[in-house]
This record gives sequence, structure tokens and C-alpha cells, in this order.
Amino acid sequence: MDELKAAFASNLIRLRTAAGMTQAELGEKLHYSDKAVSKWERAESVPDAYVLTELGRLFGVSVDALLSPNAQWAPPPTLRTETETYSRLFVLLSSIAAIWTLCMVEFVVVWTVLGAIQWIVFVAAVPLSLIALLVFNTVWFRGRGNMFIVMALVLSLVLLIYLMLLKYNIWQVFLILAPAELLVFLAFQIRRKALKTKDSTVSRAPETERRALGNKDSLPGN
Repeated sequence: MDELKAAFASNLIRLRTAAGMTQAELGEKLHYSDKAVSKWERAESVPDAYVLTELGRLFGVSVDALLSPNAQWAPPPTLRTETETYSRLFVLLSSIAAIWTLCMVEFVVVWTVLGAIQWIVFVAAVPLSLIALLVFNTVWFRGRGNMFIVMALVLSLVLLIYLMLLKYNIWQVFLILAPAELLVFLAFQIRRKALKTKDSTVSRAPETERRALGNKDSLPGN
């Protein structure tokens, strides 16, 4: 069974990369998550007959070809190189530094031209920085930890509103913080369960349909 998993993983990696597809793109076509595709390519499991049939149609090969040991399998790299990590960190820090630099420029200009000290611009830099972090985290790390970033963003926005209206002392604005954070938490939980449900729904396709597709693949000429 391990040899079958390794053979399938090797063939899937080769076919997917040759087609110029990412794991997420392949998963989307199969209605599976990128984590499921990654699991297949790490030789941890083999999909069912229905998914194998769909893969064969997608790449124009037979199911037997997908499961045949055509090449030596090696686990795909899961850790980012040190250079890539430093590059991404540099881009992120540069973006945040640019935000704070713009806020400093605005602070100096307003202070010099109008004689007003607008320290609130530095408070506004916090949610802006969190938004930048949210974008990069979504692109680079597929949104892992986004819930905590959004929670921090909500907190910073409420604090910004309070400080902008400090002279009115509207401390009541903090009363919306707890339900807002709860809403963020529930929204991410619903999204997570929705993805799991989507994967499990596809994997529980009618057995008769899968068997019919499997029989069709076994006919001569397929």
C-alpha cells in the first residue's frame, strides 16, 4: 500500500507541475482543499475511485497510469528556504515601515504648516499595519492565523474611534468590542466548518456513481 501511495504521489506531482497548476488550483477543480492535495502528494493517502477518475480525465491519463510506479518519488519540500523567508519578512517590514513613514510625514507637515499636533495619525498607523499584515498573510500563508489578525484589527479600529472622539469621552464605544470579536470568531469557525463539509460531501459521492465511473474506466479503449 505504501508503494501505491508513493507511486500515485510521484505521478500527481509530475502531472500537476507539468500542467502549471498549484495545489490550490487542483483542489478547486476537484472540490477539495489544497490540504487534501498536499496530503496525497506527501504519500499519506490515495483518493477514492471517483477522484482518481476525475484526475485521469483532467490530465488525460488512465487510472492505471496514475497508480503505476513511473518515477522515483521524493517528498515535496514543505519548509520554505531561508532566503525566501527573509525576503518575505523584508517585504512585510518594508510595507509596514512605509505606512509609518507616511504617517510621520503627515504629522510633520501638519505640525509645520498648520501648527497642529495630530498625534492620532500614529494610532491610525496600527490598523493600517494590521491590514497589510492580513493581506500578506493571506497570500503567503493561505490565511493561517487571520482570525487573530482580524481580532486585533477590530480592537485597533475601536480604539482609534475612541481616541478620535476623545473630547466627547464616548467610552460606550468599547461595549461593541465584545460582540464584534465574537462575531469575528464565529465567522471564521463557520468558514472552517464549511470547508470541511465541502470536502466530506465530495468524498461521500454516491457509491453507485463511483462504481459506474470505475467500470467505464475499465472498458477497452479507456
